[in-house]
Amino acid sequence: MELLPKLGGLALLLLFFLSSTLTSVEAYDALDPNGNVTIKWDVISWTPDGYVAVVTIFNFQQYRHIPSPGWTLGWTWAKKEVIWSMMGAQATEQGDCSRYKGNVPHCCKKDPTVVDLLPGTPYNQQIANCCKGGVISSWVQDPANAGSAFQVSVGAAGTSNKTVKLPKNFTLRAPGPGYTCGPAKIVRPTQYITADKRRRTQALMTWNITCTYTQFLAQKTPSCCVSLSTFYNETIVNCPTCTCGCKNNATDPGSCLDPNTPHLESVVSNSPSNQPLVQCTSHMCPIRVHWHVKLNYKEYWRVKVTITNFNYRMNYTHWNLVVQHPNFDNLTQIFSFNYKPLTPYAGLNDTAMLYGVQFYNDLLSQAGPLGNVQSELLFRKDKSTFTFEKGWAFPRRIYFNGDNCVMPPPDTYPWLPNSSPLIPITPILTYVLLLLLHL
Repeated sequence: MELLPKLGGLALLLLFFLSSTLTSVEAYDALDPNGNVTIKWDVISWTPDGYVAVVTIFNFQQYRHIPSPGWTLGWTWAKKEVIWSMMGAQATEQGDCSRYKGNVPHCCKKDPTVVDLLPGTPYNQQIANCCKGGVISSWVQDPANAGSAFQVSVGAAGTSNKTVKLPKNFTLRAPGPGYTCGPAKIVRPTQYITADKRRRTQALMTWNITCTYTQFLAQKTPSCCVSLSTFYNETIVNCPTCTCGCKNNATDPGSCLDPNTPHLESVVSNSPSNQPLVQCTSHMCPIRVHWHVKLNYKEYWRVKVTITNFNYRMNYTHWNLVVQHPNFDNLTQIFSFNYKPLTPYAGLNDTAMLYGVQFYNDLLSQAGPLGNVQSELLFRKDKSTFTFEKGWAFPRRIYFNGDNCVMPPPDTYPWLPNSSPLIPITPILTYVLLLLLHL
């Protein structure tokens, strides 16, 4: 990152172009360098014209969920394969199956698109870890629900390890764009342990697909921003203006909604449901995170964190916040949030994942009086590093639900009252001071 200030405009443009064409292996998140979604395809039996496979989607990202309406998985068949049947998921289109008489396949498309089944699906259509509407939790927050699975019976395909052709061009929408998937790679067959734990069996063949997330592929504009304040300065540094868009009542009068609008609930319910609807603000972000340096003690200092939802159409279930600050290695107490340290790099404990307490504040409600959650953090001071000067007390970066939030420019941070820029001593200033001393 130190090289960026030295790059010229053309070099930065080239860097952006290269980053926009990253493969799944090259996409990178500094706070979760190994995070990815892995799709495992296990062939468990051969059939007269193909095979039966269990497909499992593992979310190995530490803090990024796959929220409602859930994942959508697509691929392209290598030959003329068809899907005879599925359990735990379904293809969104059947395609042209006119060449089949009698027993008609579930899907005949060359490039099928598959979605998870909904909760409440009949048991005879389920397999383990299916039927959650495509919602998958992050690996750290809820590992028990960080996976999803379905079973597929494939026909017109190879019937042995040598004749099977791997699908290609995998795509993952979770629920929108942002993920880039690499090619399928044959790996060591998955092993299974029987219920009595006395015998191991294994898949006949296994291949993996790795998908990684890039935020600028997922959305054109940011989705959250950060504001700052302190006890030692009356200045409140708001989110930068037009962070997530600009309010324009002249050309787009329905782009946001004034909270003082009469019959607000009726207006929200009657507006198009497929469009986001945020509260009119200077920043126009659906989510704002406010970091307030609240108190200073002899051995400790306290921070209040408030997350506000300005989106009238979105409740954030199982939300999480990732904060990077050097004093997290001395976090003493946290109130009303859960906390887990993230250590992406050995020996460096400066990143924390904060999330709600189940059944208490793990739901961030839509914009309105209940559309916020808050907590306080108590840090022990490290005398060798602690200071309120030069913005040290503010976070280095903040993610909400896996998306990087826009921070205010560092030169706008609240400063200590007695801090002021040094006046350079010039020959003219020296001469003026000498004159004043002789008056």
